[in-house]
Amino acid sequence: MAEFVHLHLHTEYSLLDGACKVKELISHCVKNNIKAIA
Repeated sequence: MAEFVHLHLHTEYSLLDGACKVKELISHCVKNNIKAIA
């Protein structure tokens, strides 16, 4: 089965659309074994 990758993401650097902080995002990805984001 092919792995799923989120290709659209808003972080604190998306000036008007920022929804999450990069450090929190990375922690979430590590905790949930998410191997790729974009």
